[in-house]
Amino acid sequence: LQDEETRKDYDYMLDHPEEYYRHYYHYYSRRLAPKVDVRIVILVTVCAISVFQFFSWWSSYNEAINYLATVPKYRIQATEIARQQGLLNKTKEKGKNRRSKEEIREEEEEIIKDIIKNKIDIKGGYQKPKIYDILLFQILLFPFYLCKYIVWYGWWIYCFTIKGQEYGVEEKLYIIRRYMKMSQSQFDSLEDHQKETFLERQLWIRENYEVYKREQEEELKKKMAMDPRWKRYRRWMKNEGPGRLTFIDD
Repeated sequence: LQDEETRKDYDYMLDHPEEYYRHYYHYYSRRLAPKVDVRIVILVTVCAISVFQFFSWWSSYNEAINYLATVPKYRIQATEIARQQGLLNKTKEKGKNRRSKEEIREEEEEIIKDIIKNKIDIKGGYQKPKIYDILLFQILLFPFYLCKYIVWYGWWIYCFTIKGQEYGVEEKLYIIRRYMKMSQSQFDSLEDHQKETFLERQLWIRENYEVYKREQEEELKKKMAMDPRWKRYRRWMKNEGPGRLTFIDD
């Protein structure tokens, strides 16, 4: 009875001995309650998820760099830049510092990958990870992001709803992205000529976007109709689709 809460329960039991089910419940709920602070458990869980996120993103980023190093377009450009900067000449040293062909090849590969990292802006899900994007920092910075969004939304309402100003390029692209239901990283991964097409067709206007959306759906249907794999799939669904039982001998 050293705990204040248990003393209250004990005094209540003395005053109300007939409520024995309630006494049993409070007794076992306190005996079986976890001893670890829930806040510590949540903090450790968030930290573990954040560490996993960061290393997972680094792995995806390195995979993207390794893939781009095998693409002839980027590899030739990176090799040319390395030659202009004299980086490849340093790998072919003579005399006592002479190395094997395998060591030279590995060093040249690292040089090409470093140039690709510095010269190519990878966007989307394979972009270079940033520590502020992990869950822990997102939770800590949530009040800041919320205030920033409220200020931005108020500015949007004042400029374009109340004053009736015309949209700029960034505002038009923002509206288009919202219509397409794409995240910022997904939209940033699009090619520049695609964004220019969006602006030329004035897709920030809802009616224009609906026309564009129907055109894309029709084009996708045509591609699927001409795709041999989809033809085989439709033929299989028609003749041997799921749910059919056949007794044909192999």
